[in-house]
Amino acid sequence: MDSRNTHLQRKCYGHYDGAVAQVSQAIAPVIPLDRRASAPLHRQIYEGFRAAIVRNELRARQRVPSSRELASELGVSRIPVLNAYAQLLAEGYFESCVGAGTYISAALPDLLVPDRPSALPTPGSPSGLRPISRRSALFPRFEPSARHGKLGAFGVHQPAFDHFPFGLWSKLVLRHSRSPRVTVIHRIDPMGHEPLREAICEYLRTARAVQCDPGQVMIVSGSQQALDLCARVLFDPGSPVWIEEPGYWLARNAFLGAGCTLVPVPVDREGIDVAAGIKLSRKARAAHVTPSHQYPLGVTMSASRRMQLLNWAQRAGSWILEDDYDSEYRYESQPVASLQGLDQNARVIYIGTFSKVLFPSLRLGYLVCPRDLTERFAAVRFSTDIFPPYLNQAVLSDFMREGHFARHIRRMRLLYKERRTALVESLGKELGSVLEIHGREAGMHLAVTLPDRFQDAEICKRAEAKGLWLWPLSPSYFTAPARQGFILGFGSTTSAEVSHAVHRLREVMGT
Repeated sequence: MDSRNTHLQRKCYGHYDGAVAQVSQAIAPVIPLDRRASAPLHRQIYEGFRAAIVRNELRARQRVPSSRELASELGVSRIPVLNAYAQLLAEGYFESCVGAGTYISAALPDLLVPDRPSALPTPGSPSGLRPISRRSALFPRFEPSARHGKLGAFGVHQPAFDHFPFGLWSKLVLRHSRSPRVTVIHRIDPMGHEPLREAICEYLRTARAVQCDPGQVMIVSGSQQALDLCARVLFDPGSPVWIEEPGYWLARNAFLGAGCTLVPVPVDREGIDVAAGIKLSRKARAAHVTPSHQYPLGVTMSASRRMQLLNWAQRAGSWILEDDYDSEYRYESQPVASLQGLDQNARVIYIGTFSKVLFPSLRLGYLVCPRDLTERFAAVRFSTDIFPPYLNQAVLSDFMREGHFARHIRRMRLLYKERRTALVESLGKELGSVLEIHGREAGMHLAVTLPDRFQDAEICKRAEAKGLWLWPLSPSYFTAPARQGFILGFGSTTSAEVSHAVHRLREVMGT
């Protein structure tokens, strides 16, 4: 090493252990270039060096070839090499000393060194300590299912997409996209778009007998976010919460993730058994209920049970979360008034969603909270996602105010009644001897229960091969024993298709 280079290297790196750092000869990693690849040459060279550094094939303070040397070795012009070197210098993988060359940066951390140098990990493979929060471990495992997002017979929560007025909806989207007011698109309000909250409030007071004003309405991205916000505002780790047994499994997940102690309370033909709940946990912090159309069994909570539940909440100082997820569709009578409308003590938080009546990917819902809780809900909402997106709120506001929402509900109620009737008749004809039907009076699904000799989860897996998207009933139970059966959606299945689908179901069941 000549004195000039030694001086430059000392200037770049200083002294180590009393001596000038020894810098190895310039070495380039193996960089296979593919001139037919979509990635340009400079990107391929850049990726080759970066990967070699991450894998510790090139170490700190190791000299790399000059751009001219590497270009000659790779058989390319200097331009892609210069571009790659410039990017690596900008990102801190390289550093250069004028007159002494380019080196792997001395500042790269030792954390890139694997725990066992003799066994280099594959890129991106986990290694070392990997702590996660205790709270995240409380959430049940997400297990993807073929039923999620698949269209076909018996799909739950699937509306009749082909009957939604997408042409009209698109015109409203265009209206608000062409020339949005700056004051609207810039406004930050964790409660949501005020005109939509006003429209929802008017609808709820008229159609659901909900007692509210727009200041109590918060726009959320579906009922699941509403449940998560309720858990954050109302519950502490260990708080006991009544849940319906069987009940809505995603509500359970939200409460489990908050560290709550779940108290399964049995559901009978009148809804949740309040007396049983009091025996199990008199001082529970809250009860989550679906009184208008219980999920999944479809029963309607009786007036007696409603009054018992409200009286319990007032005496115990507890809350009631009323999940009114598809109350718009009732076929044998007028829609049942909300539980919140009977509440004289501001104990009910009312939750609704547009996912079932419009389309799921809209991701718009609402909650109505007591006036004294609005500040807490707004504070928590602001700290989690600030406020909901504007465009779909503005479109839905016009959709409701101009009467399109009410007309759509009326049309769908007639259509779903026809499809429900076809499903009930086909089930009775094909499988009436082996199953019992529940919840045929309302909603977009009904439940059927089976004798214990049937295993609903196994039948559902076999049914997927025949294009039947059954939901097993047994996972809706939090404790054993779980009843066997299915949750059958009929919203997206035409009346003509129902009989064929039920026949295929009979074949899958082997009856």
